[in-house]
Amino acid sequence: MNPKDDFLQNLRRGIFYDKKTYSAAILEPYEKIRPLLPEPVLDSRPLWLKCYSFAVETAFQNRKKPTVESGFVSNFVDAAFNENIFLWDTAFITMFCNLLHPHIPGICSLDNFYCRQFDDGEIPRELVRDSGRDFLPWVNAYNAPLYSYFHNAYGHRRLKTTSPIAYESMFKPDLGRVPEKTPYLTLDNLNHPIAAWAEWISYLHTGDIARLQTVVIPLLEQYKAMQYHLRHQNGLYVTDWASMDNSPRNRYLGCGLDISCEMVLFADNLADMLDEIERVEPLRPDLVADLKHLREDSGALANTINGLLWDNDKGFYFDLSSDGKRAPVKTVAAYWALAAGVASPEQAERLVMWLNDTETFNRVHRVPSLAADEAGYNPDGGYWSGSVWAPTNTMVLYGLEKYGYPELAKEIALNHLRAVCDVYAETGTIWENYPADSITKGDADKGGFVGWSGIAPILYLIQYAVGLTADSRTQTVEWKIDTEHISKGEAGCRRYWFFGKQADFIAKTDGNTLRISITTDDSFSLKIHYNNTCAQKDIRGDVSFSISS
Repeated sequence: MNPKDDFLQNLRRGIFYDKKTYSAAILEPYEKIRPLLPEPVLDSRPLWLKCYSFAVETAFQNRKKPTVESGFVSNFVDAAFNENIFLWDTAFITMFCNLLHPHIPGICSLDNFYCRQFDDGEIPRELVRDSGRDFLPWVNAYNAPLYSYFHNAYGHRRLKTTSPIAYESMFKPDLGRVPEKTPYLTLDNLNHPIAAWAEWISYLHTGDIARLQTVVIPLLEQYKAMQYHLRHQNGLYVTDWASMDNSPRNRYLGCGLDISCEMVLFADNLADMLDEIERVEPLRPDLVADLKHLREDSGALANTINGLLWDNDKGFYFDLSSDGKRAPVKTVAAYWALAAGVASPEQAERLVMWLNDTETFNRVHRVPSLAADEAGYNPDGGYWSGSVWAPTNTMVLYGLEKYGYPELAKEIALNHLRAVCDVYAETGTIWENYPADSITKGDADKGGFVGWSGIAPILYLIQYAVGLTADSRTQTVEWKIDTEHISKGEAGCRRYWFFGKQADFIAKTDGNTLRISITTDDSFSLKIHYNNTCAQKDIRGDVSFSISS
């Protein structure tokens, strides 16, 4: 039987999302927008600034207007992978686009997934860019219980050349229960439910409460759909190859460590959204009940993860095989337990030890997707058999910050930024992934990848090298000024944009004195960290001041 998606075309899609039609926003030429964008200042690192400019320009080249036939409702930044758009790529792309907001269609790129949401809450992870149709292999054309089309037949870059796969040979995860309704999509199409995380991170930077009010309902419905279709009777969640394509972990799946932790994060992000919304308007009674259930779900699932996936002897989290045993493969997926707040402080400390272990995750270029002491590790990269990826590094950093390891987060971020920029200097482009054992492109075959690989030269540069972050909830900008960088010239950022405001931040040293200049028409709180000192300032328009060390 050759699967078809005709039955999907008459379904009502996007019923939970208020935006129904495309708003014809103009995509201005990059050269016109460029003078309005953030301009990092880092005299000590001219190569990093050059790579930043390349990444931003490439991101602007990857902006797209939806075709009329697609039914998409917003302009978007393309994943730069192929002719399709991808949900988890897009979620990570929004994280550097937040800094370029409102001049690039970053967070609104997710609109095109919400408007194609099914009536049971499912959101496809992959859609055909020009037509807006579902990617055919990932459609449950057999109206069968949950299955994965490609898991058992996976071949790297071979999906389009693989003959149609017989249903009988497809991977069919055992949920330990039989849901009454079948999903519209295959398991290949239901991975990495992290749009709520992207929305929450965007809110912290932009302060756009109106967007939270718009997206919380479709995200709640997606959360419930994931629970219904993917939750095992043991409380964990199943996954397949599409989480980490060719990782050696795949032969053991099972329940996935990453997706199970992501569902904890999903619940917490939704609860945080509802808390924020409740600050400006009363919640409906059903949302009050949802908020209670989300907090309960999060705690219960975290306990299950710690009970079933934590190996206390090894000090590490592992996937769960279909036979109920922990898989024997150490992957970067373990660090979703930090990002989701699942680990105890003691467990986090042990995970950090692995990050600092040169035999496993502390390689020349950090952090490999597969521990270097595992069978199948590829020192040239090997895609998910050892490559370093911007999205998983970002997840690791988020978790480290959450657990009070900001210096290690910065160390890893700058290691990745330095490697990306050095390879850019050699090859003239930015790659989809990188090897962990050399500062080269390794066996990566996709350049110009901005795409999620724009995270390092844009987000890491401003957040970790320059040191600027913003929190809309407290109306505060935090500036962690690096003593090494500031000792070699000016550091800062012109036209840094945050929760609807903008300012120039410039710092330079004069002997033992740090001189700060802020140029702005706005008011906000500024917290500066420099050389083991912390200063708090209320900014009201232009101001200059000094800090002695």
